[in-house]
Amino acid sequence: MYSIDNYQTQLKKKISRLNDLYSKYSHPELQVFESAITHYRMRSEFRVWHEGEDLYFYMFDKQADEKIRTEQFPPASLLINNMMSALMDELRPNHSLRHKLFQVDFLSTMSGEILVSLLYHRQLDNEWMAEAKKLKERLSEKFKVDLVGRARKQKNDLDRDFVIEELSVDGKKLIYKQVENSFTQPNAGVATKMLEWAIDTTKNSTGDLLELYCGNGNFSIALSKNFRKVLATELAGPSVDAAQYNIEVNGIDNLQIIRMSAEDFSDAMNGKREYYRLKGIDLKSYECNTIFVDPPRAGLDLNTVNLVSKYERILYISCNPLTQIENLDILSKTHKITRFALFDQFPYTDHMECGVLLERI
Repeated sequence: MYSIDNYQTQLKKKISRLNDLYSKYSHPELQVFESAITHYRMRSEFRVWHEGEDLYFYMFDKQADEKIRTEQFPPASLLINNMMSALMDELRPNHSLRHKLFQVDFLSTMSGEILVSLLYHRQLDNEWMAEAKKLKERLSEKFKVDLVGRARKQKNDLDRDFVIEELSVDGKKLIYKQVENSFTQPNAGVATKMLEWAIDTTKNSTGDLLELYCGNGNFSIALSKNFRKVLATELAGPSVDAAQYNIEVNGIDNLQIIRMSAEDFSDAMNGKREYYRLKGIDLKSYECNTIFVDPPRAGLDLNTVNLVSKYERILYISCNPLTQIENLDILSKTHKITRFALFDQFPYTDHMECGVLLERI
């Protein structure tokens, strides 16, 4: 249950749990990066309940098997909380905007921008668009806001479907385009600490860096200063487009993004297949001694584990220690853990984000 008084208690349980899980490996002392205890989430999703003339956000309590009316949500950023109140005041009296609305998603930033996505069980017509434009005008008096309307096979943007985040990382301002409905780190404060840990971990690196699952270039851009060149892969088109924007706006000149999955890239590197997307890219010009991976919860597939094991240094961040351990059972045969970290991205839950640096034995 969410209670700020329980934060240190739940964090200690995570520390103990993580140390137990990794006890079979020889590793240095665990570095722990705490979260803020409130207003740490930059994105949140809420269902909407219609009750006569009333309309409100709710969350579902599985243990109590009931809906919880949610006027404010302390884990979410202050910007989201302020928008929740302002938005609901606008939606309640407006039939066109509230009709068959079932969910609202918020994507906020530390730079003060917020994107609101309205999700419907109906098609959005011209009347909805007209009312949505008026809504944006009114909200823009107090917020730097953009709106998106979504329905089945339909997406209506009012100007743009992204926010621009600005993070202060290792003494430098980094700018990131974050696109609606694409992955972004939920806890910006802890995400910044992750970037700074990765920079510190690789600061004495030689050669080049290969990154798999690079998303919008979040880590690639921050780490580029520690390497001669960086080659990164990502499959999702919107994330690749955002990464290209982020490379340009941050003035990065030694980073190249390839749009392909980590699995396909592994096959290409192992000579199993040739890919058109690699045409014109001189892979032999890269001297990658370090590889960075931040995979989905399922972890790395066997082909990718085999590819990763060929590098001198492996920086591996995981949102699922159990699948990371499955991979480490193989990687620990050739590498040892020299850095070990817990990033508390998800306070008051059992979820843990773990980082390890592996160096060849």
